[in-house]
Amino acid sequence: MIEQLFADVEAFVRADGALALAVVLFAECLGAPLPGESMLIFAGVLAARGELSMWTLLPAAWLGSMAGGAAGYGIGRLAGRAAILRWGARVGLTAARWGRVEASFTRYGPLAVVVARFFNILRQLNGVVAGAAGLGWWPFMAANAIGAALWTAFWAGGTFLFGGAIVAHAGSLEAAGARALHAPAVWAALAGLLVAVAAAYGLWRRRRA
Repeated sequence: MIEQLFADVEAFVRADGALALAVVLFAECLGAPLPGESMLIFAGVLAARGELSMWTLLPAAWLGSMAGGAAGYGIGRLAGRAAILRWGARVGLTAARWGRVEASFTRYGPLAVVVARFFNILRQLNGVVAGAAGLGWWPFMAANAIGAALWTAFWAGGTFLFGGAIVAHAGSLEAAGARALHAPAVWAALAGLLVAVAAAYGLWRRRRA
């Protein structure tokens, strides 16, 4: 089943290139349940094979995901917490779940915006929660831009660098996508990246104090 999803994603990226990637990432970061990470992986592999330019892929992915987060922030800011909870109740977003996510954003501020990029559900709610929680526009946009850059560079850039070897080992592009999402080394590298971001943020906070 998962390999069929990757096959569909590959066809979509092949047909419309970086523009399709930007549109899908915009919609995903606005709240739509779309396979953003899967598309970044395939786009990176296609770039490694010379079928897609990294010079258009990375800026398009970054702009699409950053714009989606900004649009979500605007929705959260304008609609407010009460309206979002009324809508969210239809899709299982209870007050308790919202409260846990909101508490993280209130406590960690911009750091939560950066880290949320790397987790499903949190990525889709990222901008909406930040806007509804009252996080300032400029701190949000700075964290939104950094998070989008790290996220797109990690998934698309990483598969661009190692895409050829992954496909050769897995046997097909579809199998490569599934393997990349489940490889322990990938998640270990992601954990290291997030720890480094958290440490840098903590150091910045201490210097400001």
